[in-house]
Amino acid sequence: MSLETLWLGLLGLLLAGYFVLGGYDYGVQMLHPFLGARDDQRRELAGRNAALDAMAPFFLGNEVWLVAFAGVLFGAFPHLEGTLLSGLYPLIVAILVGLVLGNAAVQLRGRAHSARGRRWWGALIVFGGALPALCWGLVLGLLLHGVPRRSDGSFHIGFGEVFSPFVFACGVTTALLFAGHGAAFVALRSAHQVAVRARSLGAELVLAAGAVGLLPLLLTLFGAGASMTNRATSVIIAALFAAALGGAWWYLSQGHHVRAFAATCCSTLLPVALVGAGHYPYVLISSAGAGLTIDQAVTDGATLKILSVFGVALVPTIIAYQAWSWWAFRGRTGRRHPSYF
Repeated sequence: MSLETLWLGLLGLLLAGYFVLGGYDYGVQMLHPFLGARDDQRRELAGRNAALDAMAPFFLGNEVWLVAFAGVLFGAFPHLEGTLLSGLYPLIVAILVGLVLGNAAVQLRGRAHSARGRRWWGALIVFGGALPALCWGLVLGLLLHGVPRRSDGSFHIGFGEVFSPFVFACGVTTALLFAGHGAAFVALRSAHQVAVRARSLGAELVLAAGAVGLLPLLLTLFGAGASMTNRATSVIIAALFAAALGGAWWYLSQGHHVRAFAATCCSTLLPVALVGAGHYPYVLISSAGAGLTIDQAVTDGATLKILSVFGVALVPTIIAYQAWSWWAFRGRTGRRHPSYF
């Protein structure tokens, strides 16, 4: 395996890690208004707080995976970065806006002195989770379908590309998937009463994600969906994705919280594997000409070797930090840990 392929695998690993860890952040933000008991105002507020407290110890720490992904993209694949970020800048800006608003709202909601203020912050929390989740799905849909890349390597996406049936269905599927992933996380981390509501809602969301996800599959079968270079690999990954969704629905329905969360973790990382492995050796598929191969996107060999020294130290540090934080804050909220927000 070449050094270029290893760095491409690292790039995919970092993005997949962010989808798993940042994905449940988005999901919890989207779902927190729906996890309280509707028959009692105090219990409803407690349920909302419990959902946010479930992700509180890991909230901003999960963003390190996105920062590391951006660093590898800039350093190891400058030609891909220059093409990709400039072409997708409307979606990238929308993701960043959602991240900033959502992070601020989560931390400021508890400081509101009125019910109206809490409702406004609560609405921003939901918006800050839903907007990036939808936009990441749109990005995946565009990468799977192919972008209108010109002869000079640049491309520009318009309304027609972003909201085509295939791309938009990928966006909705990803948003529903992240919401189900967040529900599985809350079921794993919260006290019994909130966990029961979360797993019931999570099972419905995973089922909805699978139902909406059939549309991109059908469009691909009829030639209007994904443009895959490695079809056999793509079929295997798509089958694994369907199996992970089915397993997540079953385990949530049966109340097996650990297995359900493991299944939703698999289902959130597999779309990244589908883009990487399904298109290899291309890192960017074009719908209007030649795509961008890994050899064209990567930096020179000397720079890769220098970066490898930092990568050997950086990646284990990120993984060790994440493992330590999960160990330090293990257990359900409301027992060992105080309220954070």
